[in-house]
Amino acid sequence: MSRTMPRSSLFLRYALLADAIASGATGLLMIAGADLLTRLLGLPVALLRESGLLLVPYVALVAFVGTREIIPLGAVKAIIALNVLWVLGTVGLLVGGFVAPTVLGYAFVIVQAVAVGVLAELQLVGLRRADVVIA
Repeated sequence: MSRTMPRSSLFLRYALLADAIASGATGLLMIAGADLLTRLLGLPVALLRESGLLLVPYVALVAFVGTREIIPLGAVKAIIALNVLWVLGTVGLLVGGFVAPTVLGYAFVIVQAVAVGVLAELQLVGLRRADVVIA
């Protein structure tokens, strides 16, 4: 038996689609602009490109889930967990001393971590608001 939620949860749907759009834009920026960003941010070009490439399947997953008539509960929980892991990973990147970003680089990493955290929270709120059904 899989647990799903009814279509009525527009808040959750919009939170998922906002995540897909923001993650897609960020991923595209990091893939296409890695050479320029590395000079501005002080982050390794490989880190930027590979992080951007990691976002490609993530964006596809979130967009797919967010556009389903019935949004699968397990998929939403997985998306929220991935967002939390992304935030923890970016914080770990900075505090672990793995990179030496510029001030702009610190700002870039912190702002995107906060944005991902906010999206995860919005998805969690949307999940709580949705009536969960068993299908």
